[in-house]
Amino acid sequence: MEFDVIIVGAGPAGLAAACRLRQLAKDAGCELSVAVLEKGAEIGAHILSGALLDTTALSELFPDWKERGAPVTTAVTKEKVCLLTSAKHAVTVPSPFVPPSMHNHDSYVISAGDLCRWLGEQAEALGVDIFPGFAAQSLALDEEGHVKGVVTGDMGLDANEVPRDDFEPGIQLEAPLTLFAEGSRGHLGKQLIKRFALDHQRDAQHYAIGFKELWEVPAELHRPGEITHASGWPLNGRASGGSFLYHGADRQVMVGLIVDLDYRNPHLSPFDEFQRMKHHPLFAKVLKGGTRLAYGARSITKGGLNSLPKQTFPGGMLIGCDAGTLDFSRIKGIHMAMKSGMLAAESAFEALHREQSPARQQPTTTDIEQRFKASWAYEALNRTRSFGPALHRMGTLMGGGWNLFDQWTRGRILPTLHDRVPDYQRLRFARDCTPFVYPAPDGKLSFDRTSSVYLANTQHAERQPCHLKLTDPQVPVRVNLPLFDEPAQRYCPAGVYEIITTDDGPAFQINPANCIHCKTCDIKDPSRNITWTAPEGGSGPNYPNM
Repeated sequence: MEFDVIIVGAGPAGLAAACRLRQLAKDAGCELSVAVLEKGAEIGAHILSGALLDTTALSELFPDWKERGAPVTTAVTKEKVCLLTSAKHAVTVPSPFVPPSMHNHDSYVISAGDLCRWLGEQAEALGVDIFPGFAAQSLALDEEGHVKGVVTGDMGLDANEVPRDDFEPGIQLEAPLTLFAEGSRGHLGKQLIKRFALDHQRDAQHYAIGFKELWEVPAELHRPGEITHASGWPLNGRASGGSFLYHGADRQVMVGLIVDLDYRNPHLSPFDEFQRMKHHPLFAKVLKGGTRLAYGARSITKGGLNSLPKQTFPGGMLIGCDAGTLDFSRIKGIHMAMKSGMLAAESAFEALHREQSPARQQPTTTDIEQRFKASWAYEALNRTRSFGPALHRMGTLMGGGWNLFDQWTRGRILPTLHDRVPDYQRLRFARDCTPFVYPAPDGKLSFDRTSSVYLANTQHAERQPCHLKLTDPQVPVRVNLPLFDEPAQRYCPAGVYEIITTDDGPAFQINPANCIHCKTCDIKDPSRNITWTAPEGGSGPNYPNM
């Protein structure tokens, strides 16, 4: 199948790019075929974010978004930042000492999944072809090794990759330009960065794992538009990161924890840290008596400008969180991803519009770099380029002080800080670290992985090939277990990885049906032995409105 532009991923970046391409084509009075592939069962199925929305990019894309009925209705009415000093106490940080990037008076509490569903409707109305349930499994390359499209995954293979009766081969989709908008740690984006050395002379990319639960709380405890950000306990001394509590619409609140994946102690369980966090009075007073509706987790690309790879390569571009455009100083990525997609669309349209040859040659796309550097998105990332490295190198208090001064001076006085060590290399040997003992879940505020995964609505055909590939199946037991107590047992938020006891000794068991596609294993495995690949299209979580 041939198109003018193929977009991999129906998240904010991909859908914004698709809409902008069709807007430009309509304004120019020309035809432009745009196809969007989405591996989730439907648009929004795999979308998970806090989420607070800065509407700058949305207003540029659809100035009349309110009249169009965008699901952006709960404006931030009250906000505070707290330092959790212990399991029982918290201190509210005075507003003058909160970094400017953490002020959210002009933002909205939203469901990112609902926003994407709405963007999908706008895209289809503009003439975009959207194909949910189709996972882009591999790159399609021409004779010169340039990208000419993607190949969707085969459907109907058994666990041994033998075709079943319902087998359907993958489809090759080709276009002069392919935009990759897979989200954080995209499995094709990772290949593109390596193939074309897009990260040459960049800092190592950094990640966090973000947890989120959606709760319905009693009406007397619900305050629409009120938001809280916190740092400190339970992560102080264990990892860097922070927590949040957002009051949305319809008596719903969003609670979550972000754990930076540069943590050092292999005994740490980010999932269990999240569960015990909810027992702090700051959160418990709101959640107590409520009902947990949904659970999910996702990796967050947070390296910022210092880690941002080159976004163009022969035949395509990386956009949004596939490249790493999230502004981690604001804990916001949606508007940045949308702007990235819109800039890529403008660059792509101009390049394709210049091409009058009927031979469908691949146009030059290098001007996306210049467009990006001239945008407010680049200015925001440049101003806070040292935010992550300061926290990594100095800790919450000193790093926070550095960032406060750096933002007051708009990044023009203090030197640029760097963190060039990949997250997986930070892990220390288990024998050198203190094990953690986590309390059993109480079933009211804290829960186990099994019941949590159930709320993620994750589904995978049991007979399909395992999408979690081990380079060497012996490494988990031979290397990771004795050196790191096999941390996959703990860093996975869905119980995918287990060490079990057999007659022959310990064995590494993978439960791929549990996978919620967070990609943490692809990031944190100390031996770089696990590769996350896309399962059959339509597999994975099916988040209702996360």
